[in-house]
Amino acid sequence: MKQQTSRRSPSRGLTLIETTIAIAIAAIIVSVAVPSFRSMQERRTLEGRANELATDIHFVRSEAVTRNLSVRMSFRTSAAGSCYVIHTGAATDCTCSVDAATQCSAGALEVKTVRLPAASGIALYSNVSSMLFAATHGTTSPTGTLRLLDSQGKAIHHVVNIMGRVRSCSPQGDIPGYRAC
Repeated sequence: MKQQTSRRSPSRGLTLIETTIAIAIAAIIVSVAVPSFRSMQERRTLEGRANELATDIHFVRSEAVTRNLSVRMSFRTSAAGSCYVIHTGAATDCTCSVDAATQCSAGALEVKTVRLPAASGIALYSNVSSMLFAATHGTTSPTGTLRLLDSQGKAIHHVVNIMGRVRSCSPQGDIPGYRAC
């Protein structure tokens, strides 16, 4: 009579201890990565808004020359957030609001409005309330500095010169791709 030996196949699962260790390691990695990811996301949002603002400044300048009509950018900051409106007419003819429609009077035309609610984490500050881009050469008066800040205090500045050109920089020099101011 032959004797049968039982062959057991090796276990292919994980033990409870191995699973617990793997979950603990994953939790540590996630807890380290989430703040870094959030910071990167805020920086990308700030850069995106800064690019949009620079593009809008170039747009206003070209619109003034193309339309052969002076075009304006007016800025407003409040507790609810920041906004800017591109419009024709005098500086006070159009006003933007974060939580309401842009109001224009005296025949002024709204071209574009951009709103930055406080909840977005990005705020726009300007040292001028309005900039006029002239129809003849796209020159601007007055010149101004537009500052975009995120909730962590990182900032990108756009300095608009008399020719209507934009120079962008970061005051701390900590945003890649931007020179220090």
